[in-house]
Amino acid sequence: MKTVRILFHLVLLGLCAGIVTCGGIYLYLSPQLPAVEQLREIKLQTPMRVYTREGDLIGQFGEQKRNPLPYDRIPPQFVQALLAAEDDGFFRHVGIDFAGLLRAASELVLTGEKGSGGSTLTMQVARNYFLTLERTFTRKFKEILLSLEIERSLSKEEIFELYFNRIFLGHRSYGFEAAAQVYYGSHIGELDLAQYAMLAGLPKAPSSYNPISNPQRAKVRRDWILGRMAALGYITPEEYQQALQQPVSATHHGAKLAFNAPYAAEMARKEMLDRFGLAAYNDGFHVYTTISSELQLTANTAIVNGLVTYDQRHGYRGPEQQLPPRPDTNMLQLWQTRLQETAVIAGFVPAIVTNLEEQSIGILLTDGTETLLPWEHGPAEARPYRSENARGSAPTIAADIWAVGDLIRVEIREQGLFLAQIPEAQAALVALRPDDGAVLSVVGGLGFGKSKFNRATQATRQPGSNFKPFIYAAALENGFTAASIINDAPVVFEDAVLEDTWRPENDGGRFYGPTRLRWALTKSRNLVSIRLLQQLGIRKAINYSSRFGFDPDALAADLSLALGTQAITPMQLVAAYAAIANGGYRVEPYLIERIEDYRRDEIFRATPLTVCRDCEQTGDENAVTAEEGLEEVSMEDILAAEARQLPAAPRIMDARVAFILDSILKDVVTKGTARRARVLERTDIGGKTGTTNGPVDAWFSGYNPDVVATTWLGFDQNLLLGKREFGGSAALPIWIDYMRVALRDSRDLPREIPPGIVNVRIDPETGLLAKPGQAKAMFEFFRVEQVPTRSAPNQANEAGYKIQSENLQEQLF
Repeated sequence: MKTVRILFHLVLLGLCAGIVTCGGIYLYLSPQLPAVEQLREIKLQTPMRVYTREGDLIGQFGEQKRNPLPYDRIPPQFVQALLAAEDDGFFRHVGIDFAGLLRAASELVLTGEKGSGGSTLTMQVARNYFLTLERTFTRKFKEILLSLEIERSLSKEEIFELYFNRIFLGHRSYGFEAAAQVYYGSHIGELDLAQYAMLAGLPKAPSSYNPISNPQRAKVRRDWILGRMAALGYITPEEYQQALQQPVSATHHGAKLAFNAPYAAEMARKEMLDRFGLAAYNDGFHVYTTISSELQLTANTAIVNGLVTYDQRHGYRGPEQQLPPRPDTNMLQLWQTRLQETAVIAGFVPAIVTNLEEQSIGILLTDGTETLLPWEHGPAEARPYRSENARGSAPTIAADIWAVGDLIRVEIREQGLFLAQIPEAQAALVALRPDDGAVLSVVGGLGFGKSKFNRATQATRQPGSNFKPFIYAAALENGFTAASIINDAPVVFEDAVLEDTWRPENDGGRFYGPTRLRWALTKSRNLVSIRLLQQLGIRKAINYSSRFGFDPDALAADLSLALGTQAITPMQLVAAYAAIANGGYRVEPYLIERIEDYRRDEIFRATPLTVCRDCEQTGDENAVTAEEGLEEVSMEDILAAEARQLPAAPRIMDARVAFILDSILKDVVTKGTARRARVLERTDIGGKTGTTNGPVDAWFSGYNPDVVATTWLGFDQNLLLGKREFGGSAALPIWIDYMRVALRDSRDLPREIPPGIVNVRIDPETGLLAKPGQAKAMFEFFRVEQVPTRSAPNQANEAGYKIQSENLQEQLF
């Protein structure tokens, strides 16, 4: 009896000591514990995602791949798989599995090694969010205390959600949704039972049980989890057996982009970095751009087709590399390795020539397939490149051009494999919505992986005649008319700034005498443009051009300005043309439409300068609503826009000048250097070609009231394009391919004639009023105060030119 009483007191004393010890530990550690409420506010490191305006993903940036999901979107069967693997008592315990802890402690005492562990999902949440991974008793006690607090503060579903979205699972993936996309290229809700079990096995050791790095070991872990699920009654015996038979199907997948728009995504990344700093990469921003998915795909295709077409006109340059057979070398393995290291660019696939017959080429593809490249699928027409102006003869046998071991390019089409090559030239396209500057499409070159240099926004090139409309606009604002006569005749300038002697010429070397300004711009007459600038005044032209966004300090302060010798980017040029397209208003290009945070709450929406044609009539300086300025928006967007109002774009051109200039640029399409664009069969498009000396740069900028686009083609190294290459042959076809789709749903309507414009019959030789019944008279638009007051004399050319010049001098001076 006395012994029992002693034992009782010893047990009681032990319990009291344990309680005192635990209380002491709690009092000591509790001040060091973080507030559990922080879990409700914590922001997971989530990458930034960039979308088109339709919501298609075009870019993902961030150090950690993560896609947080709420609990109600996690598949129930995956919940069961994870519970079977990690903590099947999760929904019953209070955050601590006492039996598991005792079991882990006894294994540690008996073996001296850590065994099965005893951490619950709640304890792992405590450790992952608040604690380090150091193996100390202090850290373990903190983990236990935090787990109890977490269970008191959060629901089981909230705790599970925190675990699901935080855990590291290999290959830079954090959280199971990200892991599903990294390992299987699918959302977690699209996976099957075997794949659920495979993912559930990763938390134990992401490197050891990685299905990509260690597929066999990962399968053993997967099968054990499937067995646990069957034992717990989560799945039927039939489901268990079927899942066991599934092979390991995991492969590495990058970000699952809807399509390729790398230049647009990179522009958005840079802007976000400027706005938010490094937080842009980790705070889970959702960035919605103004990019149109359909038009961006169209732009991508137009650039590739335009470059390939240009490239084919100039010949085949031969293999990219040569890897001839070597003795005592496994060449198939060597070739296969080199192919795997070679990127696919613009859809052109690398291949190695493995054997040659007279008119037959055997090739090896990246996946190890050996096949034949048919002679009629390109090789027969592969005339060698000699220079930018010459090609050699087509090959008669394969050995004329190729040898075994050559690395070439092929294109995979429905009809089979075709010979291809990556163009050496580059091109750019950028398109805007004229009324507010929204960027609809942007392509900065061919092969973003090869060169991230964005030629649409970073390449400063001479625009050539593409700049002339702004000189003519300045002239129309300052006393000239579309009927003003300027002599198209040879001229020699002694100008030390340009050259000792400058003798500019028209394309083709011909001169045409007295010429109306309308016809001079339509036919892109260089001498008329130079004389026009000389009469207008260089400084006046520069000051006026700055209205369109051009830097006046960057514009050539000499007569070469008339020929576009200054360097500007396609983005600057397309923004300037937007003012012509919209009737004379200055808009600024913008790419980001709105930004949402990781909770999907909107934190930014663009308020671009937007054309408000009614504002001029009402005197209202406020902005237009989304209904007036945006396309295909929802009623919610319209109401939101009405509440905030968009700032009105400032007018930079007289509406009448904009109308007359537009009518001339439409003549460029119907009668001038851009006649190829007539294939679009529209009456509302205008534009201007541009070709620089050499030629080195080829341009076309064109528009209708809904879309304005600029295209450029040239070499990064400023190489010659070829003497038969012009803006109309190299850049315009790209623009046509793009606008054929961009204008598909745009109505073909005549531009409204603004007040103060009159249309009168003139003599085309003099620009003066036509006489009653005069043959070959034509109509011309004038501002009402500039209508000619005299009729053409009988001696049309010389006398008419003299009278017109006298009238012009009176108006200017």
